[in-house]
Amino acid sequence: MRSSPFALLKRLPPALPLWTVVAPVAAVLALLALAGAQSAAALIVISLLLMAAVLAAVHHAEVVAHRVGEPYGSLVLAVAVTVIEVALIVSLMLAGGESTNALARDTVFSAIMIVCNGVLGLCILVGGWRHKVLAFRVEGTSSALAVLAALSTLTLVLPAFTTSTPGPTFSRSQLLFAGAVSLVLYCAFVFVQAVRHRDYFLPVDDADDSEAHAAPPSWGVAGFALVLLLVCLVGVVGLAKLLAPTIERAVAAIGAPQTLVGVIVALLVLLPETVAALRAALHNRLQTSLNLALGSGLASIGLTIPTVAVLSPLFPHALVLGLTPVSLVLLTLTFVVGGLTLGGGRATVLQGAVHLVLFAVFLFLAIVP
Repeated sequence: MRSSPFALLKRLPPALPLWTVVAPVAAVLALLALAGAQSAAALIVISLLLMAAVLAAVHHAEVVAHRVGEPYGSLVLAVAVTVIEVALIVSLMLAGGESTNALARDTVFSAIMIVCNGVLGLCILVGGWRHKVLAFRVEGTSSALAVLAALSTLTLVLPAFTTSTPGPTFSRSQLLFAGAVSLVLYCAFVFVQAVRHRDYFLPVDDADDSEAHAAPPSWGVAGFALVLLLVCLVGVVGLAKLLAPTIERAVAAIGAPQTLVGVIVALLVLLPETVAALRAALHNRLQTSLNLALGSGLASIGLTIPTVAVLSPLFPHALVLGLTPVSLVLLTLTFVVGGLTLGGGRATVLQGAVHLVLFAVFLFLAIVP
């Protein structure tokens, strides 16, 4: 005798509330049904389902993280978001014209500024306001920031100074070399984070999150949550893409440059990690927040640059990777301030305020260059 859908829903694991299963399915169905729709009602539905998919993704990520433990949980969410984001970037570049030749650069740079200033600053400010002083492990955060600074310089700064090709671009051999180096550095970091020095990335002992000390879910529940997490992320990225034309019109209406569209889409795509990192900071687990933020920046470069390097012969125009002078200044300032913030093992609302001001400057200059 076949079970009804309602009977199957009643047998869902208690760790997975019904809404966290319905939200990703509804997001994907809306992605298929509302493609190309630009009515006000459709945009409202897309926006609501986008928020629901973000919240569901955070829940499923936390279920998986609770089962596998840190830093594997943060790594799963960061890599999953980035893989889907890379697929979106590649598809847009293959289908687009010359206007997309700097899409990889703009997306990676925006991701770095968002996670290193926006996410990190918000987590430190909110967590510091609640707990006064937040503790984290310098061994893990400093090494992650060092790898991120090296990757950013090799892939986003050097192209502006090389002479083999005109403009802020790499030659074919330089691009392949940069892609290989990026992948090697990222894999080395993942090995250190997940295997060799895993203890460097574990939350400190004074975390007050009672959920972290609860019994972990079964592997079956965690596996189901992982599948739903991937479905959520597909929905988030896809729905963000559906909102892009509306965002483009709004940006054009205020006279801002089109690069602002990439920043807004990146903000939407990174919402699941932002919410997850903020929740961790509220529970005095800043190390988990840092794992998510810095891990997202590393995955963004370590996976995007190798992918576009391999597929570069298929793109209609040469890839523009070198940053503009203003972006170079912001990137340098971000790593200098980040090194000072993450070099002491303690953080307060002051460091959070500094990073949020840098993030506000980045957003302002994206609107008024």
